[in-house]
Amino acid sequence: MALIRPPAVAGMFYPSDPRGLTGAVADFVNAAVNAAGIGKETPAPKAIIAPHAGYKYSGACAAQAYARLMPDRSRISRIVLMGPCHRVAVCGLATTTADYWKTPIGAVQIDREALDALSDLAQVIPHDGAHQQEHSLEVHVPFLQVCFPHMKLVPFAVGQATAEDVAEVLARLWGGEETRIVISTDLSHFLDYDACNALDAKTAEAVERLDHAAIGRDQACGRIPMSGLLHLAKERAMSIERVGLCNSGDTAGDKSRVVGYGSWILR
Repeated sequence: MALIRPPAVAGMFYPSDPRGLTGAVADFVNAAVNAAGIGKETPAPKAIIAPHAGYKYSGACAAQAYARLMPDRSRISRIVLMGPCHRVAVCGLATTTADYWKTPIGAVQIDREALDALSDLAQVIPHDGAHQQEHSLEVHVPFLQVCFPHMKLVPFAVGQATAEDVAEVLARLWGGEETRIVISTDLSHFLDYDACNALDAKTAEAVERLDHAAIGRDQACGRIPMSGLLHLAKERAMSIERVGLCNSGDTAGDKSRVVGYGSWILR
């Protein structure tokens, strides 16, 4: 019998109604495609960094990264998804033993072959508890389902690990045109609007220098998985481009205590 990881934050971070959820994601992505003037010939990135808050807060920012993948959507059949652990302490990168992850839109197949091939890496551990209530990965799955309906998923909830630990896993899963990487992170948390803008600008500059060592604990909740990608990107002389930077004060109105969001693409 197939093991299924059910949704944990449907109806909280994103709509629980299948039609409403599909429509919300499609609206975000289509708006981003149109705003950026993305066409079939636009070069698509290998990896994106995008936020994971509730859709009313960060959905449009995340869509700015997903929109850049759309020219290659027919080629993409595997997504490596990494985000931080918010609820469970983990040493290493936690995988899942499930065969499918479910959202209101339907079930996504987990690429068990890809995960099994990492069994020799000490930093990779099966840990369903790390995924049970974790939102940093789940909020991306509906975007993946709408954008890449035939993809398989390779998910990791990243706890205590080095940039090199993460980079080693990403390098093993790098693949070709069929594989893309999604790193899930928000930026600063619960500062006032001006302080958030100042700190997030500093973080964005470090990200764009591929300088993971300059990103502190208070600057990005997903700094560890993001650091692994930046480390590998620097080794491979990749380019990076910012496609979105905002905060919840821009999207939800309250500017007294905000969370920052950014989106980047890497080629």
